[in-house]
Amino acid sequence: MTDSSPAPGGRRRRVDAQRNLHALVDAARTVFDTTGVDAPAKEIADLAGVGVGTLYRHFPLRSDLVKAVVESGIDAIAALGVRLGAEEEPGDALKEWLRQYATFLGSKRGLAPALHSGDPAYKELPGYFLAKVGPALAALLDSAVAAGVVRDDVSADDVLYAVANLCMPVPVERPGYEPRRMVAVFADGLLGCGRRPPQGG
Repeated sequence: MTDSSPAPGGRRRRVDAQRNLHALVDAARTVFDTTGVDAPAKEIADLAGVGVGTLYRHFPLRSDLVKAVVESGIDAIAALGVRLGAEEEPGDALKEWLRQYATFLGSKRGLAPALHSGDPAYKELPGYFLAKVGPALAALLDSAVAAGVVRDDVSADDVLYAVANLCMPVPVERPGYEPRRMVAVFADGLLGCGRRPPQGG
């Protein structure tokens, strides 16, 4: 019988490639936050500890790298929801997730010009975001409603939209505006009563 299992050298190359991929995405996220999405490829490769050729093998176009950075952040915030839901009390889990979500939105500001450039490479990102983050938040809300700490007429879409609006950039004449503080105020209100207020006057 012929052994069809991959050679150890092949497995090692795949492990190295995967490690390089993660290192490049992490490095790009850091560089994009500080320098912007137009930062030199060498700056990203140097921080990742690889050569520029390795960067281009994984990400032939800059848009490929931008997309990978955004998807990585989306995956992380969705996974955080699952972890918090398993480890924390429902109200605490929801509040902490909202805080981290606001941080995620703030860190994405530097990518906004690229994401809104009309590049077709990014057209799937909104759907990817909703498919990952929507269910994670919905599960946290469902648990909080079941625990009686959140009103039951607020959907995940409501919360995502509200927090995104609170995190939008403001005019330069309002330099003191702090989105995460306002998201904390929003979270306190959301968690302020577990039942829907009575209808009517």
